[in-house]
Amino acid sequence: MDNGASSYRRFLDGDESAFDDIMKELFHGLVFFIDRYVNDPHAAEDIAIDSFSDLIVHKHRYNFKVTLKTYLYMIGRSRALDYIKHRRVIDFVELFEAQNLTDDSKTLEEIVLADERKRKINAAIASLPEDMRVAVHLIFFEEMTYEEAARVMKKNRKQVDNLLYRAKKELRIILGEDGELLL
Repeated sequence: MDNGASSYRRFLDGDESAFDDIMKELFHGLVFFIDRYVNDPHAAEDIAIDSFSDLIVHKHRYNFKVTLKTYLYMIGRSRALDYIKHRRVIDFVELFEAQNLTDDSKTLEEIVLADERKRKINAAIASLPEDMRVAVHLIFFEEMTYEEAARVMKKNRKQVDNLLYRAKKELRIILGEDGELLL
């Protein structure tokens, strides 16, 4: 997947429906990512929409050197930090379930155990330092490459690698014996 680059090229060539494809593919993930910074889902949606509008208003800024997803996340991160600076809100929120879908074939016990595991992992991730939380989120939840995450975080690949190594180590300590099963 080119993470929207081909759709953006179609948009630049005049196909207005291509931008809808980009929005469908990347909007919810970007909102979820921004919400981790601003701790306000409504503000996160507004910031995400502003990030997408930046693609429309400043068409010449995106140069296809990074994926469109990475570029949007860089814009979103920058705008989220600006929002925090103006609102003076620095706390992160727990990772909430992106989807609350249940399979009817699962027993109630399985659902409760799965929710408990997710709660423990989310609580453990929330206790990590900010850089580690962001690295974990980008790599494992947004499925970005180390290079893409490094660009979003304004770090180099090795720093992201080190953050993830330390985050995994911390999570194993925090989660204890359950950590081996959960991670």
